[in-house]
Amino acid sequence: MHVETILKSKGRDVVTIAESADLAAAAQALDANGIGALVVNDARGRPVAVLSERDIVRELALHGVAALTRPVSQATTPAFVTAAPDAELNDLMVLMTDRRVRHVPIMDGGEMLGIVSIGDIVKSKIADMEAETAALQAYIVS
Repeated sequence: MHVETILKSKGRDVVTIAESADLAAAAQALDANGIGALVVNDARGRPVAVLSERDIVRELALHGVAALTRPVSQATTPAFVTAAPDAELNDLMVLMTDRRVRHVPIMDGGEMLGIVSIGDIVKSKIADMEAETAALQAYIVS
């Protein structure tokens, strides 16, 4: 299965934040949208990083409450990991595991098509296993 399949079922909406915004605004955006990560855009509106809840917690641990006034750009992980829409789910799982990320923007050229989380992949894998189990049970019964 390809990443594109997940985007078709979950949608392509991505919540973004400017790299100049502060971490308090980022935390509020995460909470307001009920999500675990934001895509960070540079001054030209191009995606350049992902900011996760984990990044905010790390900044709070390092800098205390003052971290909330720090810009998002100072809290993101340096490597920006992306994938193409035709990437296989198994390959994306390996990428996420190897790079220790839980959210991967899906890019086609310079255009962001959506974002896939590890939770999206797990949900898809479970649905596949349930469908296969039902098919096997139907085959056994018939």
